[in-house]
Amino acid sequence: MTLEPDTVKYTVPRPTAAEAEAIRRRFADAWGQMGAAWGVPPSTAAVQGYLLVHGGPLTDAELQQALGLSHRAVRLALEDCEAWGIVRRAAEPRRSGRRGPAGRAWLAVDDHWEWFHRVIAGRKRREGDPVIAILEGCLVEAQALDGGDEGAELRRRVGSLLEFVRQFDHALSAVLRADTDVMAKLFRVMAAQDDDALDDLFAKLATLPKAELADAVGALARLPRGTVGRMLRLATRPTVIRLLGGR
Repeated sequence: MTLEPDTVKYTVPRPTAAEAEAIRRRFADAWGQMGAAWGVPPSTAAVQGYLLVHGGPLTDAELQQALGLSHRAVRLALEDCEAWGIVRRAAEPRRSGRRGPAGRAWLAVDDHWEWFHRVIAGRKRREGDPVIAILEGCLVEAQALDGGDEGAELRRRVGSLLEFVRQFDHALSAVLRADTDVMAKLFRVMAAQDDDALDDLFAKLATLPKAELADAVGALARLPRGTVGRMLRLATRPTVIRLLGGR
């Protein structure tokens, strides 16, 4: 007898608690290694990574056992995570064993845009802002040099680098001031476009004169929200698209 395709049932075995825990630990280990590449202590990144995939709440002792870290390493990692704003204390202490008092428990900040926003803000404050101050000081010193080709070249290079860093910092500051829901919406919109659409959009933006593009962005920012919405709805109508030469 031949079974019809829809009569064949496949069952996927449910993972055991041990298998699920092994996955959590592998992820935490990998997250810790990536943290080291970002300049974050591996133990700090590992604690955040483990809490992200576990959910919590977990006590210091449970984290210590899960990650194979010393009590001091876990304590310092949690202090660092708390300073970055990527974990938070549970409202109530938690008992992790049958004996002893209940201990403090920890939860990950589950809103990925929120904890990422906090990490970027922290890195800007710790790394980006000091770089600007250093470059500004170097440019002042370079401008004090006597004339000559070497001094002029040094001033040009330091000035060019400072301009780039200031522009990047200005754009990054705008992103950090934006609500995380707004950033999540923008990235979801980009994720909904295929590669060709995004490439085509950026190619068109590249052909616009910088002054005209800046004026257009400024004018759009000054319009009421309702007007911007009506403009977007109008721009997506097929008749308007054809009228403007689109497809």
